[in-house]
Formats: sequence, structure tokens, C-alpha cells
Amino acid sequence: MEPLLRVDGVVVQRSSRNILGPITWHINEGERWVILGPNGAGKTTLLQLLAALTHPSQGRVTILGESMGAVDVFELRPRIGFTSSAMLELLPHDERVMDIVLTSAYAIAGRWQEEYDLWDESRAKALLTTFGVRDLGERIFGTLSEGEKKRVQISRALMADPEVLLLDEPTHGLDPLQILSWRELLLTLRPGRTIMLSSHVISDIAAICDRLLVIYNGVLLADKKLEDLRADVGTSSDQLEAWIVNLMRGSSVEGSHVGA
Repeated sequence: MEPLLRVDGVVVQRSSRNILGPITWHINEGERWVILGPNGAGKTTLLQLLAALTHPSQGRVTILGESMGAVDVFELRPRIGFTSSAMLELLPHDERVMDIVLTSAYAIAGRWQEEYDLWDESRAKALLTTFGVRDLGERIFGTLSEGEKKRVQISRALMADPEVLLLDEPTHGLDPLQILSWRELLLTLRPGRTIMLSSHVISDIAAICDRLLVIYNGVLLADKKLEDLRADVGTSSDQLEAWIVNLMRGSSVEGSHVGA
């Protein structure tokens, strides 16, 4: 079976400097990954590549069987659910919450000028209900709290029933109760849905994901099954965190990589 997402020899450069790569790695259908790494490690850049929002400087990115550069990204993007702080800035803060969710079905951020399909309206309402914000449908998006915006963003990401869900630091800015609620909601998603999230929160690993990717200074340091990692280093969050910190401290040899 072909991987759902694949990067082969990918490098992303800004001002002649590598901010990601070279990296070769893939995701199979149904896997749930977490990317860990400090700020500036390349986590957001990798997610933007996989969301078809940016192109590599070198190498090949294959998304849902399609090669970037050889496919219309506007046809590809509805098949990928994506949330991030960068995406949040692209959403019109003066529009209704319902419009924020509905426009995702058309792979656009601004209000759609045509009439919405009744099926689309029904699905948007159902998603807002699932994530506990149905009563906010007529509110202006910019007036919502941070936690409410996160729930609306996830509803938007799921609007087109995507094959892959990519979440960039989804718990950032949430209080402990909101984080717990967010995890519970995410675990209610359709079984088998492929998910990848970036996080600084070690506890997100055990709660949501079964595989771990560690990136540091744009270089892939490790990709491991969580069950194998627990068997090697222990099951507590402190033990996992200590292993990750030691891995980063020992990464002075460029390109060092611990596989599954």
C-alpha cells in the first residue's frame, strides 16, 4: 500500500538557508503522529508542505498519491484538514462562524459568493454541534475566545471530510480544562482517520498519537512507534521528555536519526 503522505529528499530554503531538511519520511493510512521539537525546528514548515500550502526548494512531496507541482492544489486541499495559527490569521475575523466553516468546503478562506449547498450547511451545523459551538454559528468569528476559535477551526478542518488531518500546535493558548476537552473531542473522530499534530506538550503523545517524529534545526532526529519508545525508555511523561531532550542535546552530528 502506498503511503498517504511522503517526502523524499525534501529541502526548504529561506534566504539560502535550510530551514527544513534534507528529510525523507512518510505517513501510512490510519497512523496518528505527533511532531516534537523546539520553536524554529521546522515543524510548521513540514505541516505546510503536507497541507499543499508551500513547495519544497528541493526534493519531492507526494500527497494522497499526487506529486506537488503536477497537480492542482485547489483540488487537493479539500482532501486535507489543516489548522494552525498561520491559518487563523488568514480567516476573515469579521465573518460569521458558519461562513468560516462552510468556505472550507470550497478550499477558500473568504466568504463564498454563491449559494451554499443544503448538504454543506447541514454538515457545518453538525460539526459545530459535535465540537460544542453550535450556538456560536451566527457570531462574528473575531469575537470568540481562543478556545472557541480552536473548536471552530477543527470544525472547518473537517468540513470536507478530509482523508488527513494536520494540526499545528492545536493546544497552544488553551487552559488545562480546554486542553482536556480538546483531547476528548479529537478522540471522537472517525476511527482510522490519519492525523498528524505538532506540539510542545509531551502528554499529547500518549493521549492522541501512536507514532512520534522529532525534528531539531530542520533535521529529522527520530521516528518511532510510541509502544516501542515506551518499552525502551519508560511510560511516564517525564521519561519521554528526558529521552527527547537528550536526543536533541546529542544531535551535534548533522542528520543523526533514530528509526522505528
